[in-house]
Amino acid sequence: MRILTLALLAQALVFGSGIEAQSVPTLEIELEGGIVGQSRNDVQIPNDLSGTRFSLADLAGKGPWPAARLYLTWNFNSRHSLRALLAPLSVTESGALEGPTAFAGETFQPGTPVDATYQFNSWRLSYRYRFLESQDLDLWVGFTGKLRDAKVAFRQGNIYSEDTDLGFVPLLHLAADWRVFRNGNLLFDFDGLAGGPGRAFDSSLKLGYDLGDRWRLTLGYRTLEGGADVESVYNFAWLHFGVASFVFRF
Repeated sequence: MRILTLALLAQALVFGSGIEAQSVPTLEIELEGGIVGQSRNDVQIPNDLSGTRFSLADLAGKGPWPAARLYLTWNFNSRHSLRALLAPLSVTESGALEGPTAFAGETFQPGTPVDATYQFNSWRLSYRYRFLESQDLDLWVGFTGKLRDAKVAFRQGNIYSEDTDLGFVPLLHLAADWRVFRNGNLLFDFDGLAGGPGRAFDSSLKLGYDLGDRWRLTLGYRTLEGGADVESVYNFAWLHFGVASFVFRF
């Protein structure tokens, strides 16, 4: 009788919702698009007395601008997967400086517009392990290798200067897929790490709706925050995205 009771309890836990277990596609392609704005973008290059700290958000504006990214995920079994991300981001705007600004070896003056460029391209490869797999909730943990391709540039007439940064950043990866109603899922995604002179956080919360077995439509919010405080550069930015995406699974 005790064995029968335990078997019935297990069956209730697994099948009690009446919703079939979430399937695991072999390949997923997600194209995400939307708009991005910035609430903070403070820059000082170099990060010493020879550089002027200024707000790129005040100079170039807070947006919004168009943004897009592409995810490619290979689930080589129900537990293990690899995911690649291509996330280009580049904004150029004109604005006026509040005072003389020393930036990357040149000095720019107020009174004449400055063309300011902010680039933060992100190329990533993640390994993910699905440590919880149920009919309503899937949870992943893993690590991400990020290649950061960043640039801040000023142009004022014939005067031009820029600072570029191409580097590797290791990140922790977390994700969740919670089925809140039939065909509807709440999706959480996080790449991030903090420590030493800097930090990087990229997280999103989206509502997904399945349009059959192969297609999913999502809508939600993404935030990207972080930066570095080292001898050569000070730059901390906080970006906000309103996003929608199409996911194709096969």
